[in-house]
Amino acid sequence: MRPALDKLDEENRDRFQAAYCGLCHTLGRRYGFTARLFLNYDLTFLAMLLGHRCGSSDRHCVVHPIRKRPCACESEALDTAADLSVILLWWQLQDGIADHGFFRGLKYRAASLLLRRAYRKASVRQPSFDENTRLRLDELSRLERENCPAVDPPADCFARLLAHASESEPDPTRRLVLAQLLYHLGRWIYLVDAADDLKKDLRRGDYNPVALRYSHENGQLTAESRAELGQTLDQSVRMMAAAFELADFGDYGKVIESVVYEGLYLVGAAVLSGTFRRRPKSEKR
Repeated sequence: MRPALDKLDEENRDRFQAAYCGLCHTLGRRYGFTARLFLNYDLTFLAMLLGHRCGSSDRHCVVHPIRKRPCACESEALDTAADLSVILLWWQLQDGIADHGFFRGLKYRAASLLLRRAYRKASVRQPSFDENTRLRLDELSRLERENCPAVDPPADCFARLLAHASESEPDPTRRLVLAQLLYHLGRWIYLVDAADDLKKDLRRGDYNPVALRYSHENGQLTAESRAELGQTLDQSVRMMAAAFELADFGDYGKVIESVVYEGLYLVGAAVLSGTFRRRPKSEKR
């Protein structure tokens, strides 16, 4: 969930950086240093969706002890995003433990031990979201055990999980917009993740609805299947864009717009072409 940074002006690049650093500091303040280790761009996007204004100041941190970086000021939106982030991360780890054997699941067990205390706090602060996440993941696990051959049921399940994050929004109209946007974002994430894991899941014999629904050869989708899945992903993005146009996202509007209209398409195209994890040689150096 990253914007096309090269197409944003400096002010909005700083806003994105400030949201990232603000969520990092909020995770540390509410849940300790360990929670900050799990920070990622997807969680930052959630924080921007929940927030309206983004006052910021330059701050030092452990990663940048010399040069100050823009950091969003403390806010209720960042507090909520931090709570939801910890809950999502915790249940993601539990899912990893359940889906892997003892040895393959050791890294998930170790991370769970580190996050356990933070999760207990977050589940008390956001009990509805925690319970909904558990129920949706139980439903998703059932579909996986049944080896569901269709992509829509498991994608819908994860989409409803993420859409529940909108319940923290007090304004009813904005809550509906966020629910629609987050639903289709969740559906997009699930399908992109399944496509990205296709080769690995086929090798390990793990459940993957994309592998069951679409034609593939040597761990790669056929050209026809890539086009078909691409249309499905694009439809989810278009629905997200339609929801985005219905609400004012304040200071984060341009950054969110870049994610929805450019960033998601770039990631989807890279996953379908098999180039998502490849980095430029200069970046590797």
